[in-house]
Amino acid sequence: MMFIKDYISKDYPAFNFSDSIEYASEFAKDFGYSHIFVKNKGVFAGALSQSFLEESPEGTLQSLEIHFEKFAIREDGNILDTVKLFHIFDANIVPVIGKTEKYLGYISCDDIFSEFSKYPLFSENGAILTIQTTSKHYSFTEIAKIIETNNAKIYGCYVSAINEDNFQLTMKISSDNLSSIDETFERYGYNVVHKHYNDEKEDLLKDRFGFLQKFIEI
Repeated sequence: MMFIKDYISKDYPAFNFSDSIEYASEFAKDFGYSHIFVKNKGVFAGALSQSFLEESPEGTLQSLEIHFEKFAIREDGNILDTVKLFHIFDANIVPVIGKTEKYLGYISCDDIFSEFSKYPLFSENGAILTIQTTSKHYSFTEIAKIIETNNAKIYGCYVSAINEDNFQLTMKISSDNLSSIDETFERYGYNVVHKHYNDEKEDLLKDRFGFLQKFIEI
């Protein structure tokens, strides 16, 4: 089920209020991480970006308390929930806390890449297809039937846009019978608004993290 507790790394400590800004900054730089984490009496207090630390005057981390970024994920969460935090806070590392908000460790972007590279949505070669229909007309059962009756497979999908009137679904599918799939969707009232097909020698998606962010941010 991809629970956070199964992916926690513990080789990157949280700093105390009394630790110096310079020491924390150098530590983050050595590890190559975007943020350092601060605790107060064992309880997670917040995060500071390494770039912000570099521009800060000398002193202790406590002097920067008003600048702490309050983001973390609980150990009983799902790794899907970390993707939005990576994006919002421009981070490559997210702190993990327990029920009492004790700092337990972290999960990194590399952990996410490693896990999701196992899944067909990212590992299989195929075509990317985005279809649009009205929200009232949307039926995943019908969409899956269209794909499968054309002897193709769905490797994964995500909702790429939704409002009161329209619904867009982006899918990665096996690249067999693509023209037939196009025609069938249009016959059933779906509009094919975007496609990347291998047989047109187009790159499917070069930036996997960008693809993953689109997959989870809606």
